[in-house]
Amino acid sequence: MSGRRYFSKATFQFLKDLKQNNDRAWFADNKSRYEDHLKGPALRLIEDFGPELNKLSPHFMATPRSLFRIHRDTRFSKDKSPYKTAAGVHFRHEQSKNAHAPGFYLHIEPGEVFVGVGIWHPESPALRAIREHIVEDGAAWKRASRGKKFAETFELQGDHLKRPPKGFDPEHPLVEDLRRKDFIGVRPLTQSFVTDPNLPAELAKTYKAGLPLMRFLCDALDVPF
Repeated sequence: MSGRRYFSKATFQFLKDLKQNNDRAWFADNKSRYEDHLKGPALRLIEDFGPELNKLSPHFMATPRSLFRIHRDTRFSKDKSPYKTAAGVHFRHEQSKNAHAPGFYLHIEPGEVFVGVGIWHPESPALRAIREHIVEDGAAWKRASRGKKFAETFELQGDHLKRPPKGFDPEHPLVEDLRRKDFIGVRPLTQSFVTDPNLPAELAKTYKAGLPLMRFLCDALDVPF
């Protein structure tokens, strides 16, 4: 959208400074930097990306909740630093209740910018449904995860089980995929990708290559794509 500004060098400088000064007093003194250079631009991006997302699929949401909170949940972590030092934007499925659901993702961190598609750490019922769908339609899974456009754009990443999952044939030809605990395609990008004023259109173009994977996952989980 003409005249709209998204992320800038100041975004990355703020995140660098936050990493070096991850405490509440410093954040309070620099909250305006967070609002001006990270939260504000992210919310503008989400608003402008909504129409592009709807073209990809009408069943994914672009709302203020798409921006992950800057505050860390430290309740069960040894690391008690209060703030995240990266920004995450997650356009999740309309039927999802949490981040562990199919979605389109954007990660912004000094030295690490990437986009992702798929599902990260799905809960056990969803994980089993995806594995069963791979067994039921291996050809569809291959098209989704190994198709030319997808393979040129994304790399499948994530955690794996050390052994084949219980209840699945250890000799299955797609057993390496059945061992997956995450079903995500990741594309590393440069910092300039997110400082480009045409970010919504470029983001849509990248995500489009991941639609076969997203469609497969939605089919597996019996939610509309």
